Amino acid sequence: MTSALDERVKLYESDLAADRQRSVFVSGQVPVGVYGLGKMGLPLAAVYAETTGNVAGVDVDPEVVRSVNRGENPIQGEPGLDSLVRENVVEGALEAFTDGESVAEDVSIHVVIVPTLVDDDDKPDLSVVKSVAADIAAGLERGDMVVFESTLPPRSCRDELLPLLEDRSGLDRSEFGLAFCPERTSSGRALRDVRGAYPKVVGGIDGESTRVAELIYGELTNNDVIPVADATTAEAVKVFEGVYRDVNIALANELGRHADELGIDVVDAIEAANTQPFCEIHTPGAGVGGHCIPYYPHFLIQRFETPSHLMETARETNEMMPLYTTELALNGLREAGVPPSEADVAVLGLTYRPGIAEIRSTPALPIVEHLNDVGADVTAVDPVLDDYTAFEDVGATVESVTRLEDHTFDAVVLVTPQDAFASVDVRSLRRPGGQLLVVDGRQEFTHLRDAVDVDYRGVGLHD
Repeated sequence: MTSALDERVKLYESDLAADRQRSVFVSGQVPVGVYGLGKMGLPLAAVYAETTGNVAGVDVDPEVVRSVNRGENPIQGEPGLDSLVRENVVEGALEAFTDGESVAEDVSIHVVIVPTLVDDDDKPDLSVVKSVAADIAAGLERGDMVVFESTLPPRSCRDELLPLLEDRSGLDRSEFGLAFCPERTSSGRALRDVRGAYPKVVGGIDGESTRVAELIYGELTNNDVIPVADATTAEAVKVFEGVYRDVNIALANELGRHADELGIDVVDAIEAANTQPFCEIHTPGAGVGGHCIPYYPHFLIQRFETPSHLMETARETNEMMPLYTTELALNGLREAGVPPSEADVAVLGLTYRPGIAEIRSTPALPIVEHLNDVGADVTAVDPVLDDYTAFEDVGATVESVTRLEDHTFDAVVLVTPQDAFASVDVRSLRRPGGQLLVVDGRQEFTHLRDAVDVDYRGVGLHD
């Protein structure tokens, strides 16, 4: 840390004028701890460091801590983060540690951005967040400010984290600040998002907490800061954003499955409908993945007694899309006279999103599993992913994009449209003299619809 302990300034219940509070915050006299240096946490810590010049980052992974302290960025695929981490470390603005309790003793603002888990029954698991809160409580002092950016089920700050902080610190709720500021960042654009691609939303457990959070994020972002009524409202904002997308995608997927019965390309109808400003239907696809959308609806479905029929149905609809996409392939193989148990199938795109090396809840995994279950030989291909263990464990053979055209297949299933697939001559993958079944989960290979040697079937498109 760059500031001696006797130089530390507290912002919660401060007697300083607001302008002076902002000044000391950006001068480094209000040391900041950022707990969690993962894909969203390290970019956040780096922006805090460039803003204040005095940040201690905390992570349980010693290798992450060592990398950061060497000025190296362990997070791949984030433009600008390499240089920002290096500059902050060289300038002494950012240092990383594994001991959260020690950091908590030395900082005045505590920012938590660690994963909120979901257990095997889809129930929210706050164990990681609570563990970090306990570390913070061990060093919490009067006037400190705690901000949670980890996505939380609404009422978590009020009902669980505040009592934990009070109990473990021995402080009364009136002696420290607590606010929620939903993380609104996406992999591959985290720095831009943190710096102000979208307004920041803040809500505290009391008015003073909201005021301090608004002051802090007013310096961090180039966009607006929106104060809401309380921490629970702010928690709901992030969950509602995810729920909206899940329900909207489910609507698109359900409409997409009507394509053949309607005899139309539902995707075209959606695009035309969306020219009306009150209509914003998403695009149907092979499934929904990532660490956000598939999980956040459960923060309401599993947490509260109020029925959530719409959200439950949306989850069920989206969770069925990998099986639906697989059935498109299996039906096409059977119609071509190829037993699925004797078929060679290439699955293209394994990550949950293009360009991002992450497979959490990726629809590609259940698609590979379903194909393997019926006896198909599955070749999995992805130019972005560096660890294929999960796909090998369910029976897939892994091949590189550059060697894909050395093989022939009965069917190709596109799940995630990585840029490198544009260079693949998909038609060359067919059996000599035969026809290639192409199942397009993202409407990326529509140029093959009229090819005589291709049986093209797209999600949301009329066969």
